[in-house]
Amino acid sequence: MLQLSASQRDLRFNFPARTSRGALAVHTAWYLHLHDAAKPAQPAGVGEAAPLAGLSPDHGPGFAAEVAALCARFNAAAYTDFVAADAPALVGPGRPSLAFALETAALDWAGGGRRQLYANAFAAGQAGLPINGLVWMGDAAFMRQQIEEKLAAGYRCLKLKIGGLDFATELAILAEIRAVAGPAQLVLRVDANGAFAPAEALGKLAQLARFALHSIEQPVAAGQWGALAEVCRHSPVPVALDEELIGLEAPAQQEALLDAVRPAYLVLKPTLLGGHAATRRWVAHAEARGLGWWMTSALESNIGLNAVAQLTGEFAVGDFAQGLGTGQLYHNNVGAPLHIAAGHLHYDPTGPWEMP
Repeated sequence: MLQLSASQRDLRFNFPARTSRGALAVHTAWYLHLHDAAKPAQPAGVGEAAPLAGLSPDHGPGFAAEVAALCARFNAAAYTDFVAADAPALVGPGRPSLAFALETAALDWAGGGRRQLYANAFAAGQAGLPINGLVWMGDAAFMRQQIEEKLAAGYRCLKLKIGGLDFATELAILAEIRAVAGPAQLVLRVDANGAFAPAEALGKLAQLARFALHSIEQPVAAGQWGALAEVCRHSPVPVALDEELIGLEAPAQQEALLDAVRPAYLVLKPTLLGGHAATRRWVAHAEARGLGWWMTSALESNIGLNAVAQLTGEFAVGDFAQGLGTGQLYHNNVGAPLHIAAGHLHYDPTGPWEMP
């Protein structure tokens, strides 16, 4: 009979990770462990639920109780088999990180508890995934230091969090980057995390456009479809939706958003969207409309990062940079055979894993 249990870890950042919603010092992750009591020698399948404060629908003081209740429901059902496709229904609506965790644990269990979730070139260690170098908000000196390090490490795509400094300083930093590397050498993305007021958004985007940006994520706060559609229609910088997708679980709602707003790109975070199957639905919606997309981790530990990366490996992303570089944020991350080289994330399926 299959059994589900849970553990947790307080992930500690190497630096205060600032966004326009504030700074993070600690991020708590819960791990679901799926094992068969009749097969004690087989390693457990493991999945991660790491909801983000102020962003994840399932973050809050009651989350630990939700995790315990899910384990109790699962164990009471006395499963002799469980597949990932059954996870969302068991978890229920409004708990995207838990659905992601249970799907991941089921996929891992099916693969023998080896953290081998899919059979693709990335998961097999045969190909890396191109990733953007993430530059966090901070004072100008801190941001410049990060930029220099990422360029020296061979990244061909940088993503800057903006909206935390005064806008003139952020423009000056972008100007410095472009003085070193033009659009042919370096792709530049920015993420405003909804920091622009609708009335000022187009004016700020006009100033940002001179830096030949690839895109801007979520220029205005989520929930303003009319204002967002106006920005998308007139912005000189292609707009990507991020926070706007969170909480839209019904396919009809999802399609209504995309048809109303018509963004250039979607930024897909399985922890926030409800897991593997839910993310695949967003990909299908995007591709049916000719919209671009990329996959992004959401400050998970290496358990969640590996799951998002292996899911990404299911698609032909070519040299289009994904947002999968957050594994180096924590000084107590789960040990994993993941590494970054020359702006690509790589996985070694023969490497050791720490059990969280």
